Amino acid sequence: MKKMLAVGSGILFAAAGLLPVAVSAHTTIHPASWRSTQETAKQDTKDAGSDVKDAAKKTGSATKKGAKTAGTDTKNAAKKTGSATKTGTKKVVNKTASKTAEGADKVEDKTAPK
Repeated sequence: MKKMLAVGSGILFAAAGLLPVAVSAHTTIHPASWRSTQETAKQDTKDAGSDVKDAAKKTGSATKKGAKTAGTDTKNAAKKTGSATKTGTKKVVNKTASKTAEGADKVEDKTAPK
């Protein structure tokens, strides 16, 4: 909040607090407050730019971490799926071989000379 100054009858009043400050008749008030206002605005702009920069860095970092986690999760899911497929295929092959052998034994028994 900017403080405004009012000069009247050799007494300077600060508008924010209304505290009297003695000023001599030879005191000249320079527009230093204008300069500080400009500097403040410039600093505010710099601060806003820095805040945006920091927010962009944090967002980029979070996006990178999220993508890395998603990639790792996908990799692990693919491994589990591949392992399950391998196990399932082995079971099917073994069962098929077992049933084929069982069928062959039946055929052999029927075709064997008596």
